[in-house]
Amino acid sequence: MITRVPGVRVGHWTDDEGLTGCTVVLPPPGTVASGVVRGGAPGTRETDLLRPGMLVEGVSAVLLTGGSAFGLAAADGVMAFLEERGIGFEVGDLRVPIVPAAVLFDLGVGNPRARPDPVAGRAACEAAERDTGGEVAEGNVGAGTGATVAKILGPAYGLKGGLGTSSHADGDLVVGALAAVNALGEVVDSDGSVIAGSRAPREEEPGADPGPAGADPGPAGADPGPGNTTLVVVATNARLNKERANLLAQAAHEGISAAIRPAHTIWDGDTAFALATGETEADQRAIEAIAVETVADAVRRGVLAATGVPGFPSAREVQS
Repeated sequence: MITRVPGVRVGHWTDDEGLTGCTVVLPPPGTVASGVVRGGAPGTRETDLLRPGMLVEGVSAVLLTGGSAFGLAAADGVMAFLEERGIGFEVGDLRVPIVPAAVLFDLGVGNPRARPDPVAGRAACEAAERDTGGEVAEGNVGAGTGATVAKILGPAYGLKGGLGTSSHADGDLVVGALAAVNALGEVVDSDGSVIAGSRAPREEEPGADPGPAGADPGPAGADPGPGNTTLVVVATNARLNKERANLLAQAAHEGISAAIRPAHTIWDGDTAFALATGETEADQRAIEAIAVETVADAVRRGVLAATGVPGFPSAREVQS
């Protein structure tokens, strides 16, 4: 899990009735950060600061949230929480918290008017503050609460997505990842076999289940509309500058592509944040290779840990 990287803490706020939520990652002081946005439908805040060449090197927190663009309001609660604790970029006598955020679209699941707000963002921070590096909840929690996947042949045939986390180590080097999986595409295993695929009937299956009663997903290949985006935070204890952290974020996207087919579509706003805490020296190639594997693992875990909700059964339910 991502908290295997020393000093990294995670907190969730979950609305089990409205089926939405948010997740906050709190890095230790001095963490260098970057990020990369891919796909045609992103919803983000403060991501321009993460590009190489920008003034700010690190971040105070990272927010992953449901609620589409409405959910960005949760970042205000995160900022207030951090300001009270004197955490942020020093500007004269002030500390301005730097809180990059990204949203996923979950308004089609549960109550479309249930969205993370500043109170939710603060609650996720408080949960992260209590985190002592123990287990991170997965599945229908935080930003993964209303997540869905495998909508490539129509949202009516999708499956429940979720939030997953994973980590790998190589000697002193540790790489961890957290993924909120809400993809248009299907989720596949390392051998290419489908873990979570569309429930739409296939042409070679003439007697296949036609899908939910009354559902009208449109013809296969039709525009599936909004409702997607996978969000990732990858963290390492390696010592990286901002340029190398940006390469790590790019590698995180390779992990998304390894586990989701297709990824980075016009209907996805896939976003990856990279955090480097700077405790150990490590080869960039090794860091990136581990990151690809770790992100892919986190994506798969998020789907396999999810439980079904009305209209979206879980992958495990379908497999059984």
